[in-house]
Amino acid sequence: METEIRLVTEDSFAELEPLFIAYQRFYEVEDIDEERNRKFFSRFIGSNHSGWLLGGWQGDEVVGFGCFYRHKSSLSATTTILMNDLYVVEGARGEGIGRSLIKAGLGLARDAGASCLEWSTAPDNHSAQALYDSTGAEKSTWITYELET
Repeated sequence: METEIRLVTEDSFAELEPLFIAYQRFYEVEDIDEERNRKFFSRFIGSNHSGWLLGGWQGDEVVGFGCFYRHKSSLSATTTILMNDLYVVEGARGEGIGRSLIKAGLGLARDAGASCLEWSTAPDNHSAQALYDSTGAEKSTWITYELET
């Protein structure tokens, strides 16, 4: 089935809310809060100041999303775009939806004058890595750390 990738609007936002939760469950988030999700992700609607939220639809059904943040690199002194989230529902994986969302995100990055589109994934997410490796992207040499507050 053909997939349509488009910017998420106020009218389509509610359709994506279950996917945010599914994405968080996939990564074993314990404290899922629907209202916090709504406030967080809705900031990407109607403006590109923070970034963009793209959805992938097959007919009337939303089957994936990508969230792209404006980011900066002090090493290159450029704007970059960070694909912080990419999720496709389990039954639609392998159909090119993730690839289409990445391609659309790359278009957003180019249109924004960014030097690159960048992202990371969990070390054990081998299916995502297979997709990412097939895009021609180069793996970074950087290791990501997190320090909880």
